[in-house]
Amino acid sequence: MKRNRLYFVLFLALLAGYSYVLLEINMRVLHHSFTPCIFKNMTGIACPSCGVTRSIVLLTSGNLTSAVLMNPLGLIVAAAMLIIPFWLLYDVAFKKDTLYFAYKRTEQALRIKWVAISLTIVVLMNWTWNIYKGL
Repeated sequence: MKRNRLYFVLFLALLAGYSYVLLEINMRVLHHSFTPCIFKNMTGIACPSCGVTRSIVLLTSGNLTSAVLMNPLGLIVAAAMLIIPFWLLYDVAFKKDTLYFAYKRTEQALRIKWVAISLTIVVLMNWTWNIYKGL
């Protein structure tokens, strides 16, 4: 993926992510529950990322333990949602490619067999955890 396309996709993903977190916070205030998860809506089984938004919402209210128990991947997504906007602004403002090069290095690392297998196992364990707790 080219630099400008990556930065545009990241911008849209962050915009969607922040919008959905705000929507989730408002829905909790109104005591509504809604899940856009197509997998869960069709099968009734939680997907590996089910609970990430709820985990982030719990983090925003200072409930670290509850956030980790909801979905540990929420911590990673929350960190990305905090760091990437500033990284994007830095690169755009100073005409740098640091985020793009980090993306390329990450992409190369994910092609290493043992890294891919390890991450797949972590995601499968998280999925098992989501199903076990009945998300």
